[in-house]
Amino acid sequence: MSDEDDIILSELDDEELVLQMMDDLYDGLKPEIEESVRILLDRGWEPYRVLTEPLVGGMTIVGKDFRDGILFVPEVLLAANAMKAGMAILKPLLVETGAPRMGSMVIGTVKGDIHDIGKNLVSMMMEGAGFEVIDLGINNAVENYLNAMEQHKPDILGMSALLTTTMPYMKVVIDTMIAQGIRDDYIVLVGGAPLNEEFGRAIGADAYCRDAAVAVETAKQFIARKHNQMAAG
Repeated sequence: MSDEDDIILSELDDEELVLQMMDDLYDGLKPEIEESVRILLDRGWEPYRVLTEPLVGGMTIVGKDFRDGILFVPEVLLAANAMKAGMAILKPLLVETGAPRMGSMVIGTVKGDIHDIGKNLVSMMMEGAGFEVIDLGINNAVENYLNAMEQHKPDILGMSALLTTTMPYMKVVIDTMIAQGIRDDYIVLVGGAPLNEEFGRAIGADAYCRDAAVAVETAKQFIARKHNQMAAG
């Protein structure tokens, strides 16, 4: 990024800078996002406000355009990487201030499956929406999921599969959770190209998410419902 760009960003007022950040996020401009995050922090913005207004706000637009077929996977990955760069600056500050999180999620591709682009996209989009994400990577046996749930106590378990041969392993994980009496403690979301809603219902998942944008929307709905039930209870 040139000095001229630095001057332009720093000369924008807060409202203009937030709009510029949303544009830069949409275009996947990582250095500009890092610079803008620092400018807002220097101006006394709370880390949580920087996260929610320009970053989560910008990723919400990215998510909608991805869902509507205006943006595609490579562009969304660029936007998500720019978002992660901004998050890297904010994360330690958010921890210090004890800022609220939308919720938390353990996610991983199931045993026998080494595909991770879709899972990575979901992880990034979920982080962009304000969730804490624990990404277990690929080829996860049931023990990996159970250990991660016990350790991190997430709200959501996300499982991904891209092979028809590995899809049934999702049911192994859910059946094990039922056997251990912990199934109802978690929201279980599943996704991957060969899956559909019928399969999600058949294995006992809470929802099937056809893409990352739907995963974020679905997660938000379930978390809101969970909070409402807790408040009512």
